[in-house]
Amino acid sequence: MRKGFTLIELLIVIAILGIIATVVLALLNPGQRMAQTRDAGRISVLLQMGKSIQSFYTTNNDYPRSDTWGEQLVATGYPKIFPRGIESQSDTSLNCTTNALPLSLPTYCYIYDDTAIQNGAIVYSKLESIRQTSKCSGSEAYFVYSTVDGRGGVLCFSAEPTPWQAGTVTYLD
Repeated sequence: MRKGFTLIELLIVIAILGIIATVVLALLNPGQRMAQTRDAGRISVLLQMGKSIQSFYTTNNDYPRSDTWGEQLVATGYPKIFPRGIESQSDTSLNCTTNALPLSLPTYCYIYDDTAIQNGAIVYSKLESIRQTSKCSGSEAYFVYSTVDGRGGVLCFSAEPTPWQAGTVTYLD
């Protein structure tokens, strides 16, 4: 009598392991986990940037200019270094022009309202994870920090966001 496994037994074990690995990978969905991680990074930085912009306004009684907002914030010491951009694996490219930073990997957009209405300033980024984008049917999911509302949150827009009057939007989180 021979000891060991037959070729059929080995093939069956390999097939079962392959099926188990496929099911586990499908459940874990590493692409979405990475997208959630990148979104968490964006949200964290935007909350910091929003508070920095509010602090800048309190100190200078004005918002940073759109074309040099990153440099103006760093010059005040908060933040000491402008945060790195976050690479996106989906179509989350930003359409803002001179106010998208960092230039090497545009991730964060900034707009301020310099009209007489003074709707404040917003800093925002598109979100990419299904957890966030599923909140917005037919439009894009953004995390937006608004200085007039004094908070940030997920909002849905069909175009790039612009500043608004306090209390006129409904955050989705």
